[in-house]
Amino acid sequence: MPISGACPDTLKRPANRPIAQKISRRNVLAGAGAFGISVALAGVSRLAVAADAAGAGPLAQVRGGDAAPSLWIAIEENGTVRITCHRAEMGQQAWTAMAQIVADELEADWKDVEIVQAEGDAKYGDQNTDGSRSVRFNLHRLRIAGAAMRGMLEQAAADAWGIDAADCRAELGYVTNSRDRRTMSFGALATAAAELPLPDEDAVKLKPRHDWRYMGKPVRSLTAPKIIRGEGTYGIDVDRPNMVYAVIAHPPQLFGKAARVNDVAALDVPGVLKTVRLPDMEPPAAFKPLGGVAVIAKDTWAAIQGRNALEIDWEDGPNAGYDTEAFIDGLAANVKEPGLVKNDRGNVTTALAAAKTKVVAEYVTPHYAHSAIEPVCATAEWQGDKVVCWACVQDGQTTRNTISQLLGIPLENITVHTTWLGGAFGRKSKPDFVLEAVLLAKEMGQPVKVTWTREDDLRHDFFHMPSAQHFEAGLDEDGTCTAFLHRAAFPSITTTFVPGFDQMSDGELSQGVLDNPFDVPNFRTESGTAKGHVRIGWLRSVCNTFLAFGVQSFAAELAHAAGRDQKDYLLDLVGAPRIVDPATDGAKYDNYGADPEEYPIDTERLRHVIERAAKMARWGRRMRKGRGLGIAAHRSFLTYVATVIEVAVDEDGKLEIPGIWLAADAGTVVNPRHAKDQFEGGTLFGLSNALYGEMTAKNGAMVQGNFPDWRVMRMAEAPKSMEIEIVESDAPPAGAGEPGTPPAAPALANAIFDATGLRIRKLPIFGAQEDLLPLNDPQNG
Repeated sequence: MPISGACPDTLKRPANRPIAQKISRRNVLAGAGAFGISVALAGVSRLAVAADAAGAGPLAQVRGGDAAPSLWIAIEENGTVRITCHRAEMGQQAWTAMAQIVADELEADWKDVEIVQAEGDAKYGDQNTDGSRSVRFNLHRLRIAGAAMRGMLEQAAADAWGIDAADCRAELGYVTNSRDRRTMSFGALATAAAELPLPDEDAVKLKPRHDWRYMGKPVRSLTAPKIIRGEGTYGIDVDRPNMVYAVIAHPPQLFGKAARVNDVAALDVPGVLKTVRLPDMEPPAAFKPLGGVAVIAKDTWAAIQGRNALEIDWEDGPNAGYDTEAFIDGLAANVKEPGLVKNDRGNVTTALAAAKTKVVAEYVTPHYAHSAIEPVCATAEWQGDKVVCWACVQDGQTTRNTISQLLGIPLENITVHTTWLGGAFGRKSKPDFVLEAVLLAKEMGQPVKVTWTREDDLRHDFFHMPSAQHFEAGLDEDGTCTAFLHRAAFPSITTTFVPGFDQMSDGELSQGVLDNPFDVPNFRTESGTAKGHVRIGWLRSVCNTFLAFGVQSFAAELAHAAGRDQKDYLLDLVGAPRIVDPATDGAKYDNYGADPEEYPIDTERLRHVIERAAKMARWGRRMRKGRGLGIAAHRSFLTYVATVIEVAVDEDGKLEIPGIWLAADAGTVVNPRHAKDQFEGGTLFGLSNALYGEMTAKNGAMVQGNFPDWRVMRMAEAPKSMEIEIVESDAPPAGAGEPGTPPAAPALANAIFDATGLRIRKLPIFGAQEDLLPLNDPQNG
């Protein structure tokens, strides 16, 4: 399949030109023998499993999807239990959590458990590893799969012994005969179990919570030891015979085009083989490749040097005039005017006019980049009319579907292997870079690895949207809030898929606008308008990040205006324990796709984490000069989180964070150790962006390209102490990877005000080269 718009064949480098020897980081870490592509990608052998057909049978339609044991479990004769994980592993310990669920119900011995990474395939159901949904979507069906397999092994043992299955008990990889204490291993029973019919779901016996062996316990990671030993496979580690390497010069502007290309100097770089013109991108952007000119070489370094030598005249696209400073000023002006009413309670206009005190504030935030430690990369190889891909993607199934839809390749001819991901935060659920590899491999007739440099990754991201928010509140003589108005405007993610779209979706507004739990009698929210000029995509905690910053910062402003304590006033705003239904105020609230009967907005749980975090931080203690405490709380991805941050600011404005205390109620938690890690990481992610995160555009092109100008929090700047408490709960499972992020920025801003009187209304707090707070300014926004 030729590439549309590709340049004619160009001169190839003479074979006698020297190229640098490739040095693998895996060889450095552990020696060549430890390179473990089979650990992450290969299938399993000598399987003896239940021989049901995935997608059919009595367990095909359980809650969450197909629970057929053969889809998830493979038992070898030696007792090894291989569990398939259909979610991507990117450091959040999906492998371990999925294995804990299955192994617990199966009664496997943890030392016998190994993980197999699933390919992208519809038979697994939803594979999109974002939205903090892996456990929420899969806890029930994976428990059913493990318990069904356990029951079948017990039945196989009962048949072998000629006794009733009720007299057989599976435990730690063996089935024991309760009559005479004889045992048979899972490996010895697997073949017989495979011949048994699957039970109906109501016949599957799930273990009671008090008998859980692995779930709810801090089980050790299945991936961390492999990472330390240099095992496992990341996207950049994939190596195929006869593979070549590609680096792409993308248009600086979205929908820009190469008007003229001179590749003579590029082709003279040692190791460069060819240049290829990729198809120009046409709206909508969606997950399409950006276009541009690819340089193909014998190694990545040569490809980078070849790209540097290209001479390209870029033709401006429709976003040539995009300037982020002017755009954000426009957003701020937009939210000062009445917008589209989204929910309405009482009469805000009348209550504001009658208020003893009126408080008004605006908050603005910039574009953020995902900035994962591993820039995106992908390898593709055509095998006849079939293509096989290896890529660090969050959703192998969507990647496969996108390749089919955009490139016209039959779905059955596409295989996508998901490697480990060196971080993602939402970027790697967009497979544009994989399509680039597929196109180039077809053009070259051999495997091609596409590598994005850090500059590519930052300047051509699916950026987090900038935002502006306007708040007005009325307080009575006692300082009680009687009226609350919230307007927000930002370019929607929908702009990436629908040209000209300028509204905010209800799903986006459900992340801090429509679901505001404040018990204020007169309450209204409105949305403004904004168009997109770069690719907008979801980033860790999505709109919760900036919406919580606005709402929770303004709550602290109201406390100050009322002469009240931050924490006490926040609890008063939340109100008495109750269930909040945004629909009663006319909101079209999506509740993260969950049933509100099962996952209601429960202010009792929100109040509990606020009170718990405050107690952990010893809220109310006397603070030394230059020290302050800030608190913020937010429900996101069905999880309730409250964060208290302590700051220390010296006379010059140097900021330190001595401590952070966070309480989280995420319902049923499969692994509390790893959940704590996620809340720590989410908090640091939020702090880094609040302090320094800002991507700016001039003439439609992103300015920042690497860490000197896209600054992230350094180790010395991290909190000196972090204490995380996971509330024990038997409520349904909720998210862990993202809910720690939203309260971080407002808690930090509120602490800075408490310490200095400086009100933070504009993020980031610092520029890339700044380190001191502007203590002489009454506010920064």
